[in-house]
Amino acid sequence: MSTATTYGAREHARAQAGAVVETMPTIPAADWPEPPPEVDAERLIWAEIVAGGGYTHKVLARGSELQLTDLRGDACAHLLLYNADAPWERLNVADTVKIQWNAYLGESMVLLSDQARVLATIVGDDSGRHDTLCGTSTVATNTERYGDGSPHGPAPAGLALFTLAAAKHGLGPRDIPPNLSLFQGVRVGESGELDFTGSAGAGRSVLLRAEMPLIVHIVNVPHPLDPRPDYTVTPLRVIAWRAQPSTPKSPEWTSNPETRRAFENTADHLIARGIS
Repeated sequence: MSTATTYGAREHARAQAGAVVETMPTIPAADWPEPPPEVDAERLIWAEIVAGGGYTHKVLARGSELQLTDLRGDACAHLLLYNADAPWERLNVADTVKIQWNAYLGESMVLLSDQARVLATIVGDDSGRHDTLCGTSTVATNTERYGDGSPHGPAPAGLALFTLAAAKHGLGPRDIPPNLSLFQGVRVGESGELDFTGSAGAGRSVLLRAEMPLIVHIVNVPHPLDPRPDYTVTPLRVIAWRAQPSTPKSPEWTSNPETRRAFENTADHLIARGIS
């Protein structure tokens, strides 16, 4: 179908209706054809496939659950979280690692803000290949490696795409902190070197629970330590649904003294704002 004319472009655009298009969300999300088995379609609030080199963003209510799935084994979900009511509070990867005494995140661990509050809890993880150390790629590094790291070029850089996502929420480059990367692992060697361990394979998922209202930014680009010469990254599935936040009876609250204090800080903040 030709798009050389206005009429042709209009017909082409209308022909996409009902199709699952990479980087385009399904609206309403309840129309997503394959909701998770344990989730009623009516509870879905976000359903999208993010192509390699793409990004997405959404504001989620407290208690929402967000499932990210590496469909083909080469996705790399670079993630940033912000307090939706006060986005100057955002994910602090360094504190997330330091307070939990662990650089290797997994199930029942939390993602902390720079105010020592819990933004989200990892409630499910069958990948185990993640990175809290390296952040994402820049235009300069991608241009050097692939020839063009611009956000609309053939090898978009993660930082450039985060900048686009941030702008959709009134945020700028100064509001982009170091990010967490999911599905492509990095380990620290005995001599302090960083070893890229790559993916755990296709079909692996991470499930997050929002513990306060969140702005979520997700960028799907190759990990900066990925040694492959080509810009290699495959689609990422993003599904979210209405659920319930953690409570003092949840195992995450009592997993260790530091996490318990972070949950208490979060509850204190939310109660004062009339959210909890």
